[in-house]
Amino acid sequence: MVKKAIQLEDQIVKKVLNTVTDPEIPVLSVLDMGVIREAIVDRNQVHLKITPTYSGCPAMDTIAADLIEAFKRENYVATVELVLSPAWTTDWITANGRKKLDEYGIAPPLDEAADKRVLFEEARLVKCTHCGSTNTKLVSQFGSTACKALFKCEDCLEPFDYFKCLK
Repeated sequence: MVKKAIQLEDQIVKKVLNTVTDPEIPVLSVLDMGVIREAIVDRNQVHLKITPTYSGCPAMDTIAADLIEAFKRENYVATVELVLSPAWTTDWITANGRKKLDEYGIAPPLDEAADKRVLFEEARLVKCTHCGSTNTKLVSQFGSTACKALFKCEDCLEPFDYFKCLK
């Protein structure tokens, strides 16, 4: 697995990064999502490298603008560079981010092998975000966004999104 080079010595920088959220999943900060690859501070300037969750992600322009504005409020000048390689993976979502996804009503991604089994309806491993049951059924391989699948719980009968494993 590729390690991300993140330098967050400045607590203000870390605080600001925790305030900027993913526009599609507003409970997740850019740190929770793991899209921040690097943050280098030089006096009042911050250079950020970000990786999109997928190469055509429309949220990246919004995230970049939100980062620049958030740092401006703290008297920093921020620049944002898009880095496509290595590609983002759901492994980069933090443990805190996975917990927030679940609390928000989106089942966090499983590992790659389990993900394939649930998306081809060979296993019932995705936990319902409402009642916790794994008696769930795939409704559609595409949910509210391309990175999610739609599931339904067979116990509480509630629908919910599952964030697909991306490698």
